[in-house]
Amino acid sequence: MSKQTEIQWGEVAIAETDEWQQYHLGDVADIQTGPFGSQLHSADYVAVGIPSIMPTNIGRRLEISKESIACITEADAQRLSRYLVEAGDIVYSRRGDVEKCAFITEQENGWLCGTGCLRIRFTSEIIHPKFCAYYLSTDEMKGWISSHAVGTTMPNLNSGILKRLPISLPSLSEQRAIVEVLSSLDDKIDLLHRQNATLEALAETLFRQWFVEEAKEEWEEGTLGDFFTLQRGFDLPIQNRVPGKFPILTSSGYSAGHNEFKIKGPGVTTGRSGVIGKVFFVMEDFWPLNTSLFIKEYKLGTPLFSYFTLKFADLEGFNAGSAVPTLNRNHVHAHISPIPPKDLINRFEEVAYPHFKKIYQNTNQIQTLSTLRDTLLPKLMSGEVRVAY
Repeated sequence: MSKQTEIQWGEVAIAETDEWQQYHLGDVADIQTGPFGSQLHSADYVAVGIPSIMPTNIGRRLEISKESIACITEADAQRLSRYLVEAGDIVYSRRGDVEKCAFITEQENGWLCGTGCLRIRFTSEIIHPKFCAYYLSTDEMKGWISSHAVGTTMPNLNSGILKRLPISLPSLSEQRAIVEVLSSLDDKIDLLHRQNATLEALAETLFRQWFVEEAKEEWEEGTLGDFFTLQRGFDLPIQNRVPGKFPILTSSGYSAGHNEFKIKGPGVTTGRSGVIGKVFFVMEDFWPLNTSLFIKEYKLGTPLFSYFTLKFADLEGFNAGSAVPTLNRNHVHAHISPIPPKDLINRFEEVAYPHFKKIYQNTNQIQTLSTLRDTLLPKLMSGEVRVAY
């Protein structure tokens, strides 16, 4: 590994390695603010058109979230053509969570850098755009951004701040090699996520076909309480918790004991207070939190049949709260539902369970790959770990 020396450069101290050169972002890129509100009004957005990237669409791993993304017309896109993004650009949130940025791929080429965002477009051939995106996603650079953002009640970025951002570059060949390593991990993670979505969609399609579209008139009428019994989660001390979207603690995120409250997986849980309407299928043992409801007892139902039954039920319609949405389990139990034959329910479980077992295996692999990626990222970006090229 090459020798490292400490130099004072600009406003921060940077460890310089042999062959790595020091720049400001403004030396290698053009930085432009997205259109202001006077150029694009809320009434200009349409349901179908050219997507407009807002801060809420910028994900945590350089991705753009397409969920609920706003769109503009072709005419407005032409009028605002100077704000359209190209593959290889980077888009930053201009206010709020200013540490977030996203890398523009061919899929987002021609979209709008929307109000509330900044666009970085590279003007120099000495830098690989994706390398810079990875570099900017390190904790060190996120910290630099946060410490230099302006504003009291809400952090704000501007082009001047980004132009001063320090960046250290190895040779272009090494940049490409680093990008190849990190991109291969990201591509594998993305493939596994997409495979999981496909596997669940197949099971959901089968459930809809067997129990919704082909429901028989001769099936008896009952309630969801005939399938299962819901119970409120437990008021547990949260220690060693791994942040996640589930209103539960799993064995990988909780190590404080209290096994008397542990529910043996697989199981089904849903948000009870605050965020309701989302249902989760959990393969491993878990401790349901007091913000959740979980299925304590299966009667006619089975875990996966119950999971999709709750997904297809309008749980948000069972809101019993006022200021804080609250799911009332008694209302869920009383919801009218046809009762399919037990053998059909069991058959569905047999067919669908292998899909979810594979999802669980994929999820564990995603966690392993994500940990490897997050460990390598700062080491590759600092030159601590070098890549052969």
